[in-house]
Amino acid sequence: LVETVHGLARAAGLPSLPEVGIYESPEVNAFATGPTRSRALVAVSSGLLQRMGSKEMEGVLGHEITHVANGDMVTMTLVQGVINAFVLFLSRVLAFAISQGLRSRDDRGAGGGMLQFLLVIVFQIVFSILGSLVVFWFSRQREFRADAGGARLAGRQNMIGALQALQRLYDP
Repeated sequence: LVETVHGLARAAGLPSLPEVGIYESPEVNAFATGPTRSRALVAVSSGLLQRMGSKEMEGVLGHEITHVANGDMVTMTLVQGVINAFVLFLSRVLAFAISQGLRSRDDRGAGGGMLQFLLVIVFQIVFSILGSLVVFWFSRQREFRADAGGARLAGRQNMIGALQALQRLYDP
């Protein structure tokens, strides 16, 4: 496992070799994490080790190494952070504008703060859902790129085998 990960990391031109971990889980899973291309971890579940062949596993590991090489962990964190900032900012600005507009029409002024608070909550929910769609789309694009990178690093047939194995395991 370590030799495979390190071989793929060298082929991807990573500045340093990622750490390799195994965690106990019956699920067939693998992930890459870390703050930079030079400080990363690739981990696989015991379920993946037990249920996939070496060629299929190489495809999965090529996919994960591509995530490291592309900096996807940090990129997705930044994308989510920017979306969250927009959600918070826009929901407060719109809630303020609407509550002020309604207050000027109806001079009673009672409950204006509560209306603004409720509008903020409603806008945050709506904008969070819309923002999630953007994040999901962006994440899906990164996954496709990692699949293509996995095919380049581990070999096209190994990546196809990995995807077919996952399909058999999750959609028999």
